[in-house]
Amino acid sequence: MKICNNILEAIGNTPLVKLNKVTADVPAMVLAKVETFNPGNSIKDRMALKMIEDAEKSGKLKPGGTIIEGTSGNTGMGLAIAGIVKGYKCVFATTDKQSKEKVDALRAFGADVIVCPTNVEPEDPRSYYSVAARLSKELPNSFYPNQYDNLSNRQAHYEQTGPEIWEQTEGKITHLVVGAGTGGTVTGTGKFLKEKNPNIKIWAIDTYGSVLKKYHETGVLDKNEIYPYVTEGIGEDFIPENYDFSVIDHFEKVTDRDAAVYTRELCRQEGIWVGYSAGSAIAGLIQMKDQLKKDDVVVVIFHDHGTRYIGKIFNDEWMRNMGYIDKKGLTAEDLVKQNVDLVTVDKNDTIGHAMKLISTHNFSQIPVTSDNRIVGSINEKLVFNSIMNSPETKNQAVETIMQEAIPFVDITTPIDTISKMVSGDSEAVLVKDFKRDKNYIITRYDIAEIMSK
Repeated sequence: MKICNNILEAIGNTPLVKLNKVTADVPAMVLAKVETFNPGNSIKDRMALKMIEDAEKSGKLKPGGTIIEGTSGNTGMGLAIAGIVKGYKCVFATTDKQSKEKVDALRAFGADVIVCPTNVEPEDPRSYYSVAARLSKELPNSFYPNQYDNLSNRQAHYEQTGPEIWEQTEGKITHLVVGAGTGGTVTGTGKFLKEKNPNIKIWAIDTYGSVLKKYHETGVLDKNEIYPYVTEGIGEDFIPENYDFSVIDHFEKVTDRDAAVYTRELCRQEGIWVGYSAGSAIAGLIQMKDQLKKDDVVVVIFHDHGTRYIGKIFNDEWMRNMGYIDKKGLTAEDLVKQNVDLVTVDKNDTIGHAMKLISTHNFSQIPVTSDNRIVGSINEKLVFNSIMNSPETKNQAVETIMQEAIPFVDITTPIDTISKMVSGDSEAVLVKDFKRDKNYIITRYDIAEIMSK
């Protein structure tokens, strides 16, 4: 009989599926490596088992031990499944950004889950990285895999994912497109494929708010690149040790909206129910389609299953609230077409200088920056009143009167959504055009003006 002795033997050998509709405008053949066929419905099963097996061999993980990990969900699922089969308890720290479905799934497999805040530095004791590391020191007979710096992560893909793709394409693969997070998949798979054929291009997909792309291009870890993003499964605010950037030819950034929209399109056009990072990968591929030729063979890795995102991407209300699917009416882009490039004032500039900028450009709002990061805002009324009440304040620093930073939206956000945002305390929003790397401001007046035409 051809059977698996346990569920762990079902990991790997996932299918390669040709995409026909969602990539119709891409000149190359596009094949999806659908990792949802793994027992835990994600590619993370591969490295989770590898990390455990290597830890067992080295003596770091002993019988009856506890596995403690910081995870966005998928790695935890792989560890939990392996833990059940091998007799280990699991404790996971995750972030409040992750979908409820991911957390519920981990708990369904008997794991203890601790939810930590997203918007804190990795070194902050509240971060899920720090919580996992602390628990591993406090709990006896515990093992902390640390998927970010554990090289068994990338080795799993060097031994499994890369060889499978090479064999399935009969060595004809020309491009690999893969979402980049811990670095294990892109580095391990890419290293194997480049050893087989150095001409294969490895394209890594990043998200706005992550440091990976700039670090790859400059070697600089620029914390100015870091800000909150919605996309799950890719992007980092630090550099995991699993990365070998020499393997990667190019990083492409994709917006939260484009990733979400293409994830839904994969389901509706191809019948493939996958998660956020798959949409990111397809969006990134389409952004780079002009670099491909008819005879190219592109493999895109689909990391996880759509069931993880029922309450988000596959929920129309959530998508509408995020401004991702409301295509009725105008968007922020319609307003910024008639807007000028963003003018800012440094927090150390004088209030008098800020007044001159406001008068010269006829602005009502100006963002305040520090080290090229937006840290606050000032408006015409605020500056005028401060000088009128006390003329000597014109020589004081802008930071003495600045208010909270103006909230930002993507350039694709519907005007209806922006109107609600500026109807409260905020009189303006900052518009980010990620693809063109431009910033603009939209005020209540701008909205009123265009709506009256």
